[in-house]
Amino acid sequence: MEVTNSAAIQFPKINESNPAVPTKTVAPESNNNENVEHPITKEAIVDKVDSMNEFLEPTSTNVKFQLHEELEVYYVQVIDSKTDEVLREIPNKKFLDMYASMADLAGLIVDEKR
Repeated sequence: MEVTNSAAIQFPKINESNPAVPTKTVAPESNNNENVEHPITKEAIVDKVDSMNEFLEPTSTNVKFQLHEELEVYYVQVIDSKTDEVLREIPNKKFLDMYASMADLAGLIVDEKR
């Protein structure tokens, strides 16, 4: 393989001023209500609060730690606070039950007598 001359990459010198963020100053915004197009009404506030409650409704969950009795391992349950319904289990309890039964079956096949 033959190496030929290629264009060298030019890096900026360390002493050169090259800020990543421009140092342009911005005038602070005024907090006057001159830019408001319409006055705030009670109905508008109620509408915004209702829409925020709808948006946040799916996040009304609790986390619960449970101990699997056979394996003596903890797993996490994500529970809906309104209906007390289990939304998710990490790891899945059915998987832990299956693992415990397989370990029990393996113990029947191989005895640990010494």
